[in-house]
Amino acid sequence: MKIVRYRDGAAGEGRYGLLEDGTVYAAEGDPFAGSGMTPGTAVGPLDGLALLPPVQPGKIVCVGLNYVAHVTENDASRTVPDEPVLFMKPPSALIGSGETIRIANPDHRTDYEAELAIVIGARCRNVSEADAAQYVLGYTAANDVSDRNLQKKDGQWVRAKGFDTYCPLGPCLVTDLDVSDTSVASRLNGEPRQSQTTASMIFSPNHLIAVISGVMTLEPGDVILTGTPEGVGPMRAGDTIEVEVGGVGVLRNPVA
Repeated sequence: MKIVRYRDGAAGEGRYGLLEDGTVYAAEGDPFAGSGMTPGTAVGPLDGLALLPPVQPGKIVCVGLNYVAHVTENDASRTVPDEPVLFMKPPSALIGSGETIRIANPDHRTDYEAELAIVIGARCRNVSEADAAQYVLGYTAANDVSDRNLQKKDGQWVRAKGFDTYCPLGPCLVTDLDVSDTSVASRLNGEPRQSQTTASMIFSPNHLIAVISGVMTLEPGDVILTGTPEGVGPMRAGDTIEVEVGGVGVLRNPVA
């Protein structure tokens, strides 16, 4: 099942839809209620809708340095971590596919980072890696936009990665995706920049859920960004950045 959220009506109210063969249908039901969702009336083609992030998370937990080649690509002194490196983004950083990334500090280097995102489907705390998958609603694509100047200056990453529009998410949430070897890629103005699969992660998605749920309670709708592969680079006003996760589709955002 592919779930989207879109702006509906003159007021732009957010509504759930189901994506089938390129067409979005108004959805009946709640993805977090356990009763399932069914397609209703056709709304229109995916590319013709104003898309919102597919979920409204209470928190966004992020993982840094989760692909070996990315660990040293911006800092040769870094070593491969022996446990997940965690930080957070505020929900106010979220935008949907098609919305504009607005560079907060145009004189700073601001990078794209293509990532697989996990969406939690049920409340969980201290879950095992073996049981982690049963708490997942689905997966989507994310762009962990990062101000490198502030990241280096601060020594921690919340400010550098927490500006409004610095967490594009979408275009849809896929509930039945096998993420053991899923492609994660980015393109800047149509040119390939990143291309790797989740099989190269240092810490698997299920391991991340186990570790994070040992730190904090995860609630339905919470999002986990799982880290980016090598090939990150700067974006500038006028660019278009695309993040593609296999089975999910393309998260596409203009930059201003």
